[in-house]
Amino acid sequence: MGGRRALHFVFKVGDRAQTARFYRELLGMRVLRHEEFEEGCKATCNGPYDGKWSKTMVGYGPEDEHFVAELTYNYGIGDYRLGNDFQGLTVVSSQAVKNAKKLEWPLKEISGGTYRVEAPGGYVFFLEDKESPKPDPVLKVTLAVSRLQTSVNYWSKLLGMKVYETDEGLQKALLGYADNQCKLELLGLGQAVDHGTAFGRIAFSCPKEELPAIEALMKKENQKILTPLVSLDTPGKATVQVVILADPDGHEICFVGDEAFRELSKVDPNGGKLLDKAMEADKSAEWYAEHKRPKPSAAPVGE
Repeated sequence: MGGRRALHFVFKVGDRAQTARFYRELLGMRVLRHEEFEEGCKATCNGPYDGKWSKTMVGYGPEDEHFVAELTYNYGIGDYRLGNDFQGLTVVSSQAVKNAKKLEWPLKEISGGTYRVEAPGGYVFFLEDKESPKPDPVLKVTLAVSRLQTSVNYWSKLLGMKVYETDEGLQKALLGYADNQCKLELLGLGQAVDHGTAFGRIAFSCPKEELPAIEALMKKENQKILTPLVSLDTPGKATVQVVILADPDGHEICFVGDEAFRELSKVDPNGGKLLDKAMEADKSAEWYAEHKRPKPSAAPVGE
């Protein structure tokens, strides 16, 4: 559908320093922007770190023309339980393969020239040992679904994605909004999708005038809307409109108004320095050690 763009995938991370090292030194991405947030009650069980969190956007270039990663770090959470929902992110980069070997990062060749590697926390990445395509080396995001055809119908008929490939034998389908964008690969499991406590979110932009129509269509089709159309203010930055959906398997999908998001997502040349400063100032591990207990694991939704 014209004007719609794949933007980013959200990863919850427990070890921010090692995660930053993976994206910067192995994948070769750079920090596009970094923000710290202080929300949360200071008096609850996680002490001064309860509710405090950060958001770091990393990628090969501006979100205007690259698919990037949003790294969400909660100071009071040590780890997350992975489910089977996120099946991998594929990057075409011979340099990333070289970097992984140089860093002696565990790397497994799964087919000719394609390697499997895990980011801290267990998130799977596939590295294709080829010259990076222009403009974006990020090829596709693979998500698990319980019934392939049901999900293909949702993403193509309701969300307007083009179906590029289908393989019923392998229970796979490749969809996207444009040839030169990161694609969405759906992998049929034939069983329930488990989101664990690390469940992520995929984000797309569209012209803001399309947002009410997306919401109205989901209501008409009795599909789940997690966050009805709302305007979100960011102090000193653009106000964006978003609607957050859930597909038949509960994958979270954010649609954001394109015009304001392009302003909001501009690269901050100081993003890397801000992340480094925040990591240096992060004493949450020491706080838990002093109180003789480990950082807690993320609790399941609803607890």
